[in-house]
Amino acid sequence: MASENASPKTPTEWWRVDTAVLHARKQELEILKRQLDAEQNAILAEINTRGVRGCSGHSTLAAMIFEDFLVTDKEAKDRADRVLALYPGPSIGGDSVPPLAPLTAEAAAEGAIGGSQIDAIIRTLARIPSTVPEEKVRGGEKILVDLARHAGPRQIAQAGRRLLDKLDPDGKEPRNEDPKDARPELRFVKHRDGTLGLKGTLDLETYARLKSDLDPMAKPHKAIDGVRDSRTQDERYGDAFTDYVRLKTTSRNLPGQAAEATHILVTMSYEDLIDDLGEAHLDLVGPISATDARILACDARVRPGVLGTAGEPLDIGRSKRTVSLAQKYALTLRDGGCAFPGCDMPVPRCTAHHIVFWRHHGETKIDNLVLLCTKHHRLIHHSEWKVRIAQDGLPEFTAPAYLDPAGEPRRNTMHLRT
Repeated sequence: MASENASPKTPTEWWRVDTAVLHARKQELEILKRQLDAEQNAILAEINTRGVRGCSGHSTLAAMIFEDFLVTDKEAKDRADRVLALYPGPSIGGDSVPPLAPLTAEAAAEGAIGGSQIDAIIRTLARIPSTVPEEKVRGGEKILVDLARHAGPRQIAQAGRRLLDKLDPDGKEPRNEDPKDARPELRFVKHRDGTLGLKGTLDLETYARLKSDLDPMAKPHKAIDGVRDSRTQDERYGDAFTDYVRLKTTSRNLPGQAAEATHILVTMSYEDLIDDLGEAHLDLVGPISATDARILACDARVRPGVLGTAGEPLDIGRSKRTVSLAQKYALTLRDGGCAFPGCDMPVPRCTAHHIVFWRHHGETKIDNLVLLCTKHHRLIHHSEWKVRIAQDGLPEFTAPAYLDPAGEPRRNTMHLRT
């Protein structure tokens, strides 16, 4: 006969169980949850080591977590940061980058500590100067990990501050009290996860000019069906800066290279472009894949094809890849913004994507085009996500088999269509 205190098999039986068993079981489940989180983080770390883009089509680990697990941007970033800190990662040169918190990873695998405790330890370790010897860093990490086994994030943070005071008694250098004397600097940076970025210092006038230009472009876009702009302020400014650069590089009214609009050069063989093999060379950046080259080549110079009633090109043969203004209006009415399921990016942040690629004889016509934001444009090119125009004339997407074995079509309901 089963014991009265035995763990029940269904949730409806919990009311029968002794209180002491309830408390014991909830602690057991917490340990199991933490162990599962650690196992999943180890898997994500391995995917990151093999190359997130090659494994899933996403540009970063955070982007993969956001899309595959249907979480918020913040949760995706926090989880990705946790993985990158706990496990070795790839470097630009191909060598393994040692983890920031290896002892923390071991405790997490045991189920002894959870997410918020791990984050408190990571935040402290990230602030330790690189001049501190490794043995002292690991000694400090062990102190925090041992504390975390029976303490919460607030206590860990307090201990972390004491540890930093001991390891770095001078603290950060004081800021320049006279920013007017700051010399403008700009650095192009390649991050450890393969993403690219900028770091810079601006004089007051340049800062004011740039911010005044970007502020109107970085405002949250209007709510659609009651759904507000989900981007953070940093993400809005990032999108605004992207559009700002694009406007500069496509405008013929601004100074460019040899009196032409600014351009970048992609070099590769025609055979590699068609066969999706080998790699291309992007001027000022370096080697890129054939797929990335095709994305950059979306707006090549071409000849016109079938004209509409007003003489505008609407149904254009495969020799023309640039989407006409009339076609862009039609796509705006049909898609209302990025057509990828769940994306609320508005039309100005989107470009037209050829559903059947040009190299596969795809034509530049409405039923072969779909609006996609930059992130989802890259995802379609790099992953197993599929898009097609359904019988009712609207775009629908199919997820990779590992996400949806049934292959149910998905649509975006974030935009109003007229």
